[in-house]
Amino acid sequence: MRDVVEQLRPEAAYFTCMDGGRTCILVFDMRESSEMPALLERFFLDMEAEVELHPVMNADDLREGLDALPRG
Repeated sequence: MRDVVEQLRPEAAYFTCMDGGRTCILVFDMRESSEMPALLERFFLDMEAEVELHPVMNADDLREGLDALPRG
């Protein structure tokens, strides 16, 4: 797990239990979806982990996205 945290350099890392299993919640910056294989493959191969990704945005990202909406 230490190697994973060092590779991802998350903004935050939380460790808990969910649905009866060990759970790690990592908040990290993934700029392109093409980064998924390199970032996540070791979870599947080394840890046999189930992985969920939940894209989020900060207030600046939201503002930029809303500004890009067509005006009509």
